[in-house]
This record gives sequence, structure tokens and C-alpha cells, in this order.
Amino acid sequence: MKRQILSAAIALALCGAAQSASVNTLGLEVLGSYVTGLASGDGHTTAGEVVAVRGERMYVVNATDVSLDIVDIADPASPRLLKRVDLSGYGAGINSVDVSAHNLIAVALEPEDKTDPGTIAFLTPAGKVIRTARVGALPDMVTFTPDGRKLLVANEGEPDCYGEGCTDPAGSVSVVTVVPMRPELPVATIGFDGVDLPAGVRVFGPGASAAQDLEPEYITVSADGRSAWVSLQENNAIAALDLEANEVREVFALGYKDHGVAGAGLDASDRDGKINILPWSRVKGMYQPDALASFRVDGETYIVSANEGDARDYEGFAEEIRARDLLSLPDLADLPGIGNNPELGRLNVTSARPFGADGNIYVFGARSISIWNGASGELVGDSGDQLEQWTEQAYPAFFNSNNDEDNFDNRSDNKGPEPEGVALGTIGANRYAFVGLERIGGVAVFDLGKITAPQMVAYANNRDFVAGNKAPAPDSGPEVVRFVSADTSPNGEPMLVVANEVSGTVTLWRIRSVQ
Repeated sequence: MKRQILSAAIALALCGAAQSASVNTLGLEVLGSYVTGLASGDGHTTAGEVVAVRGERMYVVNATDVSLDIVDIADPASPRLLKRVDLSGYGAGINSVDVSAHNLIAVALEPEDKTDPGTIAFLTPAGKVIRTARVGALPDMVTFTPDGRKLLVANEGEPDCYGEGCTDPAGSVSVVTVVPMRPELPVATIGFDGVDLPAGVRVFGPGASAAQDLEPEYITVSADGRSAWVSLQENNAIAALDLEANEVREVFALGYKDHGVAGAGLDASDRDGKINILPWSRVKGMYQPDALASFRVDGETYIVSANEGDARDYEGFAEEIRARDLLSLPDLADLPGIGNNPELGRLNVTSARPFGADGNIYVFGARSISIWNGASGELVGDSGDQLEQWTEQAYPAFFNSNNDEDNFDNRSDNKGPEPEGVALGTIGANRYAFVGLERIGGVAVFDLGKITAPQMVAYANNRDFVAGNKAPAPDSGPEVVRFVSADTSPNGEPMLVVANEVSGTVTLWRIRSVQ
């Protein structure tokens, strides 16, 4: 109950009584947690990165030993490991899992050389591998279509390095048909060769073609299974796919967030010794979403993005630098605060500036969620600086801590709380977005009743800042968030399931309305 009171109090403090009365506030309470026992807690060995849920079972992937945990959640308060399936014979790394409407489990695995084709292992609910399929390089995320007939795979296709002797495979989306279950599963590949790209899509890997440079990160599928949208994180873009023709319909350039306007500020420094969320003139944010989710209202499909941000850092090319390192450029010499570490000096920005000498600096991510029109790619709404405002109120002593150490203000110079995972759910007549914050931890809840202005209404964090992160510990490093509706929940109540890779824990949350 404490978390519900905290959420409601912050909503009143930040929104004002009149505004908060127009939104629907939720509270989150921990039901139970599953501890993999495989994570070190310091980020060096991780587990419980991704979770999928169907009925009374949840399926959890562990990077540490390339395994899949099958967990009984018939009693959400006491998750129980049924079986740990060793999948190291199918790949050197394990990246994602999903379970279909027909209880078919799909797991994404990468080989020792990540530039080689990856593998999808298909399993029964008992953990028996019954099929495999070869897909593109570095399969990073899998999701079934709502009818369970197809599996979509985001093949990120990262390079091993840039320069002579390096390999940069093409990014792609694999479409695996699993119904009917043939002896050899058909795999279609959706690539980006010949796709028209609008101005603003970042294609900047040295020597890379557009097909190589575009790197699919995450996929959301329409309710009818005919369309999908794929985040191209490093490229600051989203691709719309036609799943009937298995082709790219369009690529949307997402543009840049203006951090200089009121309500869209950020804390830019880890060296000022304080919380300092301000609008900063001439600072632009690349949205660079990780997870996506989609919903439909009044005949229109909308995409919700968790704007984490990501920089390329490889042998032969690294784009991330400090803002102060750009001080010598003529168009930035007069930018206030750029040479001062307690202001903009230490802010991580890209050296691959999208528009050259335009007088602006560009940061990774937008420290927010956004809503986009699925047909046009136009920005509909953004949450501004609400994530940092709320976490300041909730945990002022641990504001912008990292996920492997309790260090105040540590991430202010580098993407802040990092919204990574997002799931949508309906409680009563109201739609919400549940967002995992990778660094400080916890889940932010947004009311999507007004799509042009998503309103944060709750925040809950199961991390123990006093005890630190020594494993097994309460939750740290949320990676994936899943919403479980009341009609599919094992206890008949809506739940949230959050996978935390640093602590190696998966926590089940009860969702309740707060008056």
C-alpha cells in the first residue's frame, strides 16, 4: 500500500490537484518475485533479461548460461521453477523469448560470431525443442503475431568492427511461419535493400550501406497481424512493415526533441552535485526508441516508444563524446555552458552530428515516452521531462543512479533514467503505458487517455537502495515489461511482470486503482 500512497502523492505534487483529477491514478504492489540465482548483481553476469507469460507459466531467458527457465506462477506470490532448459547447444548467446497463442515458445539465439546467421529454437511448454529456424544476424527480439501463426524476429545485424577486415551484416526482420508446423519452417526475410529513406534517418556507419546500417531493435504487431512497426534505434527511425507482402512499407525519420522548451528539460551533468532539471537551449534529443507498443483508437493505429537512446561504440568508430569536446567548432563556441562540466560540458553527445554545423548538440535518447501516428510516423505526443521529475520526488538521494551501484546523479550526463521497456494495458475503460526504467529502476505508469499529452500517474520501484545490488537483491536493471490482463491472469487480476537483468529477478506486480 505504501507504493500506492507514494504514487498518488507525487501525482498531486507534480500535476496539481485539478490536472490529476482528470487522469486515472494507479498503484503497484509487489505480488511475488522469482530469483534466477544466476546474476552477480554488479552487471558483469546477467540473467532474467526477458520474460514471456502465458496462463500459469512464465518463460525467462538467462544470458549467463544460455538457458530458459520455465516457471509456475499459478500462485503469483510464490513463483516456482519447474525446469531450467540448457540451450547452449543452439547458440552462444540468448536474447529473447515469446510464447504464442498456441503455447509455442520461441527463443532467439546468436552464434559465437555475432555476424553469422542466428537461430530460433521452438519449444513445447515442457521445454522440449521441436524445431529450429535459421534467421538473420544477431536476432535480438522475437514476437508472435496475435493469432500465433507467425513469428517475427528483429535481426539487429551489428558489425564486429569498422574498417578493413570487418564484417557488417545487413539488418533485417525474419518472418517464420509456424502454423502449420512443417518439418522445415518457412522463413521470409524483410530487408532494407532499395528502400527509400527520408532525410533525417541516420545512416552513418563508416563505409556501410543503408541496408547494413539500419539495425532493427524491437517489433510491435497490429491487432490484425497485417502490419508491424520496427524500431531502428541507432538510426533514430521506425520502419513500418507490410506482413502480407513481407516488405517494408515505409521508414519514418523521428526527428529531434527540443530540450530547450519548458517541460522538456533534462539534468545534463553528473558533476554539479545537485538535481538540476532545466531546459537547455540548442540541445536536441534523438528519440532512438528501444521497445515499442501499439494500440488503435478511432480507426488510427498509434505507436508508443520508450526513448532509451543508444550510441555506436566499435573498434574503428565510436560516436559518443562529451559536449565540451565540440567547443572548438565555430558554430558551438557561443553555446552557453558547453565548456563547463557542471552545466553542459560532460553531457554525452554524438560526434556524427545530423546536420553538421547547425549550432546544436545532439544527445542520445529523449528521457521520455512518445506517441507516433502509425500511418504517417508523425509525432502525436511526448511525456517531456516527467520521468526525471517523478524520480526526483520519489528518490532524491538516488536520483539518476546507475543500475549496478547506488550513485546519486551518475547518469545525468548519459541518458538519465533510460526508459527501455514498454507494455500497454487497459484497466476498466482506461489505457495505460507501463515503462521500465533501466538505470534507476522501477516502473513508470502513464495514462494515455489524452494521446497528445501522456500523463505520468504512478511510479513504483522494488530496488533496495540501502542494501545495494549484491545478488540476490531486489530488482535492478529492468529490461522487459509485460502486462497480463485480468482474463488471462492466473489470479483473475491484472498484473505486471518485469524482468530485471542486473539483479536476475522477475517480479510480478498487482495493479490497483488509487482514489
